[in-house]
Amino acid sequence: MLASGWEALERDDFASAEAVARAALERDAADGEALYLLGSALLFQDRFDQALEPLRLASSRLSRRGVGHRLGYCYLAFGDLVQAESALRREVEAYPDFVPAYNALGVALVRQGKRGEALAVFEDALACDPQSAEANNNAANVLSELGRDEEALPYLQKVVQANPQHADAQYNLGTLLQSLGRHEEAIVALENALRISPRSPYALGYLVWNQLAICRWHDLEGRIEALRRQMREQAIPAAPFVLVALPGSNEEQRRCAELHVKQKFPRLPSPLWQGTRHRPGRLRIAYLSADFHEHATAKLAVGLFELHDRSRFETLATSYGPDDRSPMRERLQRAFDRFVDVREQSDAQIATMLREMEIDLAIDLKGHTTGARMGILAYRPAPIQISYLGFPGTSAAPFIDYVMADRFVIPEEQRRFYSESVVYLPDSYQVNDATRAIASPPVSRSELGLPPQGFVFCCFNSTYKITPLIFALWMRLLGALPGAVLWLLADDELAQHNLRQAARVAGIDPLRLLFAPRVPHGAHLARHALADLFLDTLPCNAHTTASDALWAGLPVLTAVGTTFAGRVAGSLLHAVGLPELVAADLEDYERLALRLASEPALLAQYKAKLQANRTGAALFDTGRTTRGIEAAYLAMWQRQERGLGPGSFEVTRFDV
Repeated sequence: MLASGWEALERDDFASAEAVARAALERDAADGEALYLLGSALLFQDRFDQALEPLRLASSRLSRRGVGHRLGYCYLAFGDLVQAESALRREVEAYPDFVPAYNALGVALVRQGKRGEALAVFEDALACDPQSAEANNNAANVLSELGRDEEALPYLQKVVQANPQHADAQYNLGTLLQSLGRHEEAIVALENALRISPRSPYALGYLVWNQLAICRWHDLEGRIEALRRQMREQAIPAAPFVLVALPGSNEEQRRCAELHVKQKFPRLPSPLWQGTRHRPGRLRIAYLSADFHEHATAKLAVGLFELHDRSRFETLATSYGPDDRSPMRERLQRAFDRFVDVREQSDAQIATMLREMEIDLAIDLKGHTTGARMGILAYRPAPIQISYLGFPGTSAAPFIDYVMADRFVIPEEQRRFYSESVVYLPDSYQVNDATRAIASPPVSRSELGLPPQGFVFCCFNSTYKITPLIFALWMRLLGALPGAVLWLLADDELAQHNLRQAARVAGIDPLRLLFAPRVPHGAHLARHALADLFLDTLPCNAHTTASDALWAGLPVLTAVGTTFAGRVAGSLLHAVGLPELVAADLEDYERLALRLASEPALLAQYKAKLQANRTGAALFDTGRTTRGIEAAYLAMWQRQERGLGPGSFEVTRFDV
């Protein structure tokens, strides 16, 4: 009788398989084979809570390959990683040639942060079956997580060479090549993934991002529109950081983040914080990031960490990114009361550590950006959990209580697009380190390959922010100003080639586009002195690059966008006392750029105003921003102590 149940399971008729199993168990409740069939049928219906017990009983009564594998998989679905590892280790010990069990065991180890052990397990699977697509994929993913992208590449290449129609391998190959900066090859792999599986999650978004990264605009408009349609329909998930770089609405970005969170966290773990009362003494605050090294976020926020009032706050850095052994890393390690490197720990282990340390406020500095581990806060280790600085949009995560912003980047009417309560800081939301050193400027333009005469527009934004619309506007400016040049960041050689080709098509000599190589930060700040005006991008503004230019004394011209990412430069300009350089739209932006390039006295007036404001304006007053942020933390905590849930508010009173 059970044979018909197993046949039903093979043809994915899970309901019939379940019915056969239940009928058998009515006759004999201890029938191990029937328990295994029932557990399998329930497991394949994603009814994990019901599948667990029959699979557990079956594993104690049957000596059969597969039982421990499915039990372990069920524990994985529950997030019980210790039990999953135990069940799967027993399975591979009993059946050392059973590749699926090795793969599941490796996943259980990865989720516990045991990546080295997991890699060894995946290699064991490949020793059994060198062509196993799943094991090759898993090994590549672990190597990539360990920062060993080049070593990961052959594993995925082996899979796609053996089976070019393997959509998951093509997708993984595309994202790995993206991490390696090999964008053109990434595009090919992602196009293959979409050709094989048109509804492949995340593939279209990453395809668009790689095209933007190298300014390959062929087919871009149609693909962006298809991606936006997916977000409006909430049909297929995409990475939220891709959406912030694209034309679109707050509604689309919110839907994108919601779909991504549902995909990443289909089942939230039990919260670690259970409402325990606050111990007396200083508030304990933890900042979580992968960017505690030579990184834009660190350059902005290191002064905040250093200037926290230690009589009221005890600070912890929870670092899950690389240690680059840079002077910035050393400075960051000194800036906190405690600095903990948790790269080798799982999300659950890190969250447990935070709870055991009785963290009061946990501040996520990454959001939905590359290298983020939002899963740590999914365990709710702290009473108050906050999104700040790293991601210009909503997290859409039910376990993030607040987002810290300002009135410009999130106007009142846009609060509805945020799942978090919005805390309005008093000036710009962006903290800046007022001790950033500027090296001695180059003696002349010719040292950096710039023409000795003529107007120099510059934009040191990453190339993915340069859209066809903004580039066409820039080309019109160069067309109207024969002696002018455009100075851009040398982000990617192929991007340089494509931009010069686009300039030629627009009727502009490609040699009027000049590219600045990456240099140490002090030297980068210094070279701003050789430019005349920083031209911002839209729909995604300059963020750190805008504050760098302003700190270096170079005026920034921007236009107001519709989303957080498109309003950052405007926030910075208001906070530095130059609201006149915030254009209402791109038409106004183009007119003002042409006027500033044509009227040296007017531009000089703005430069003088910037120079006068540079050390006194709110934007670069790190102490003032720190006190405002601390006032926000205290207000959040006071709400918590009064038994109130999160709620939006504005910081208006604070010590400076």
